[in-house]
Amino acid sequence: MAPFAFHTTPRIVFAAGASGDIAAHLRITPKDRLLIVTDATILALGLAQPAIASLQAAGADITVFGEVEADPSLDTLLNAVEAARENSVNHVLGFGGGSSLDVAKLAALLAGSHENLDDAWGVGNARGPRLKLTLVPTTAGTGSEVTPVSIITVGNNEKRGVSSPLILPDVALLDPDLTLGLPPHVTAATGIDAMVHAIEAYASKNANNNPLSRALAVEALRLLGANIETAVFQGRDKAARSAMLLGSMLAGQAFANSPVAAVHALAYPIGGTFHVPHGLSNALVLPHVLRYNAADSMNGAATHYAALAPHAFAGIDVSGGVELVCGRFIDRLAGLSAKLGLQTRLRDVGIGEGDLPVMAADAMKQGRLLVNNPRDVTEADALAIYRTAW
Repeated sequence: MAPFAFHTTPRIVFAAGASGDIAAHLRITPKDRLLIVTDATILALGLAQPAIASLQAAGADITVFGEVEADPSLDTLLNAVEAARENSVNHVLGFGGGSSLDVAKLAALLAGSHENLDDAWGVGNARGPRLKLTLVPTTAGTGSEVTPVSIITVGNNEKRGVSSPLILPDVALLDPDLTLGLPPHVTAATGIDAMVHAIEAYASKNANNNPLSRALAVEALRLLGANIETAVFQGRDKAARSAMLLGSMLAGQAFANSPVAAVHALAYPIGGTFHVPHGLSNALVLPHVLRYNAADSMNGAATHYAALAPHAFAGIDVSGGVELVCGRFIDRLAGLSAKLGLQTRLRDVGIGEGDLPVMAADAMKQGRLLVNNPRDVTEADALAIYRTAW
């Protein structure tokens, strides 16, 4: 067996209604000075209010930073860091979707260490220390509460990441009740995002692809595939919402250790330039990247995808050999997006054919992801994939 390292969040709390009793779960005292990093929609919907009330009742000092946007910018991150420093906080609480959790991770790092962000970009470059960090996801998709990665939009819509076990939180608190009000299209896109995490983690050619990550990816796909339609079309179904949140977390643990690849690399220019939500960006290129990977029989991708097929889709026909099963798996994924009401072509989200060459060039900037793909991807390959997706 090849050597590997496995990192994850050291403490995970999963319970319906847990956010309303967060002070007890975190053992909050009047010495705690918390920065809550979230977004305006979360605040307007009142989703964070039970958690804030719990913290205040425990005597904690609370500062709310509610300025996080989709695809958070460098300015937003720096503003959150400044809020942490101005209020002398000792604990950062990320509350929301992946964007809020990503900002919270780096705010805790930069406010705690005062290190230069330019030195932290990339894999394993963060030095720390960071402030205490708790993450509370309100979507079932990113798995950010258990990943050592934070993605920020810098410059000309370029997405840049910090990847380090230092930014894994101390506690991930998962409350499926927080996801009950998610609209169908958000549920669908974030659910597909989580499925992509599991698929890419399982097939990643990263040297740290390991038995734990593969087992987690399989269980994640089982939960997600069996429950995503119910969660989308019967959004108040607590069992389905719980399964999706757990599946998202397990997929996060998988790709946190066996990193994602070309689906994400090609999705980033879609989100960064055209502001398409991350989950939908992944869904738009997913079947096309998988078909590209599977077309090269020497890399094992088709075998991996065929192995995942019965876990993601109960009852799928697994007869006829690897290539046929792999093809059915990819077709089912493409059909799932359409069935859930998501757009399925790049043109459907306002991307013109003339935009594709620039997107292909931008995708090549995601070298940290492309190196994990089962099949090498050149700029010409990326352009060809985008054209099939257009």
